[in-house]
Amino acid sequence: MSLWSRITQALTALAQGESLAQIFDKLRLPPERSVGFAIAIIALAAKMAKADGQVTRDEVRAFREVFHIGREDEAGAARVFNLARQDVAGYENYASKIARLFRDDPRSLQDLMEGLFHIAMADGFYHPNEDGFLHTVARIFGLPEPVFRSIRARFVPDTDPDPYTVLGVTTDMPLDQIQSIWRRLVRENHPDQMIARGVPIEAIKLAEKRMVDINNAWDAIVGSRPTADTR
Repeated sequence: MSLWSRITQALTALAQGESLAQIFDKLRLPPERSVGFAIAIIALAAKMAKADGQVTRDEVRAFREVFHIGREDEAGAARVFNLARQDVAGYENYASKIARLFRDDPRSLQDLMEGLFHIAMADGFYHPNEDGFLHTVARIFGLPEPVFRSIRARFVPDTDPDPYTVLGVTTDMPLDQIQSIWRRLVRENHPDQMIARGVPIEAIKLAEKRMVDINNAWDAIVGSRPTADTR
């Protein structure tokens, strides 16, 4: 059964009176966790759309870049989005439910944050309300501040991303220690690791971008220390 077929089953539960919050409580194990991931990013993206006051074509396109949605599934995805947007429950409530859903898998919570940043930046403008929204969601998810800053540095193009912030290291750290952290990040962020965590295949583009950013940051740091031994 495809991801969107399983999401359709979840939508059936919605039609029978269950709330999105109740559905999140049921989506704790694979393959349902991948359904939870997809619904979570749709629901939070809908709440975020209210933060800057509009939903643009670019944001819709950005979502499609993360999740391939066939024509037969468009209505279902739109229904989740609209239900979340109209729901009187605040986004903090949604974020708390999602944090519990993935409480044993913090990497998936980081994947969700990256998906939200990807959508937020689709129109080329990082709205202050979006920053407040994402910062609060990151706090509810339990993401450390350096992790949030690292993700924001990679997605928000107001300045060139600081490579040290991207890798979560400091400028006074020895290069061999930075290299060890870089290698660990490469291992942890391999797309196969995302699949193993139950993240839907449709979201692997997030990992592909992350790997590019991690490697670019390492190259920039090495380039700034031309006499250092990086073997």
